[in-house]
Amino acid sequence: MKAPVDKLSPATRLTTAGRRPEWTGTADQPGAVVNPPVWRSSTHLYADTAALKAGPRTNADGRFYYGRRGAPTQWALAEALTELEPGAGPDGGTMLYPSGVAAIAGALMTAIRPGDVLLMTDNAYDPSRALARGWLAQWGVETRWFDPLDLAGFGAAFCDRTRAVLLESPGSLTMEVQDVPALAAIARQNGACTVLDNTWASPLGLAALSHGVDIAVMSLTKHVGGHSDLMLGSATAGAHWYGKLRHTAQALGQVVSPDDAALALRGLRSMGVRLERETASALTLARWLESRPEVARVLCPMLPGAPGHDLWARDFTGGCGLFSLVLKGGTAAARDALIDALALFGIGYSWGGFESLVTPLDPGPSRSATPWPPAGADPADRFGLRLSIGLEDPADLIADLERGLAAWNAA
Repeated sequence: MKAPVDKLSPATRLTTAGRRPEWTGTADQPGAVVNPPVWRSSTHLYADTAALKAGPRTNADGRFYYGRRGAPTQWALAEALTELEPGAGPDGGTMLYPSGVAAIAGALMTAIRPGDVLLMTDNAYDPSRALARGWLAQWGVETRWFDPLDLAGFGAAFCDRTRAVLLESPGSLTMEVQDVPALAAIARQNGACTVLDNTWASPLGLAALSHGVDIAVMSLTKHVGGHSDLMLGSATAGAHWYGKLRHTAQALGQVVSPDDAALALRGLRSMGVRLERETASALTLARWLESRPEVARVLCPMLPGAPGHDLWARDFTGGCGLFSLVLKGGTAAARDALIDALALFGIGYSWGGFESLVTPLDPGPSRSATPWPPAGADPADRFGLRLSIGLEDPADLIADLERGLAAWNAA
């Protein structure tokens, strides 16, 4: 007998979730293999015309209909992700998308219509901002940006056309930690749907739905995949929003490859131990960077004393390897010299894989409601780095950063 999901720890759920015996075996040998096989199929066949006519009357994972609705490989991944969200309840579920941006778009298009107002946190991921300024604006949706740390200002931002809010905590560049339960409660009081980009923490680090969020989005490309070899996204919701998410995704023809779903399932099984290692290494590097005279600020909410740490300690149960730092003065050219001198950090936009990555940090040009550098900071301390810490030895990464800082000093 399968143990109730809510009685299992997250680590155990990572191992057991999505492994239904009917998806990992045959009728006479259910559960015969560990992993669901890769079902590559566009056409699903019916026993007779009566079964064909009955097909459209059921719309749930586990029911064969047509390849666009998935098969056991995709269903297993969706079920596993739902089981990791304790707030989804028995009637909630997860929809899969071909990228994290597609998942954000799918969630927002579920909650808003032309003429509505969307409130978007000012520390949002650049592709979310581009979606708002581009396609959503063309669709007739007005986006208003708000300070992620200003609860009073957030409450005042609502109007009778506000239908949705997009949160990101921590922000994936500048790492502000939002008071997610308070913001979600304010949104609910104003009749708006709260969507949280929860890629940084995953459900292992923040149980988003249990903290009041309506739809939790992840880029599965990052921690879940974990090996920099797939593009996927997900949106998970409780009973009220899941049916609407499903309807929107199917109407738009969203479908993911079974091969990518299988890779994501494989990555999911080791995600917990990878996150533990990456978090520990990130904290080691963050503490070392705090001591460096070239560094003005380390933006790592897991670090005691760092901005947002109190909220992080209150709401989060885990972290990851992504954080940022701001250099003390200097120029963009000096910052670029630092990056170019690094040997172990790849220069690339993604994160959450097994390898360490670095990108330049200069969010000022994309801010709408908040300044960069932030109020109270030295205006000269503008340029920085975003680091994604992988599975390398932290001592080697520190030595690499020492080389980079030497190049920065020389420049």
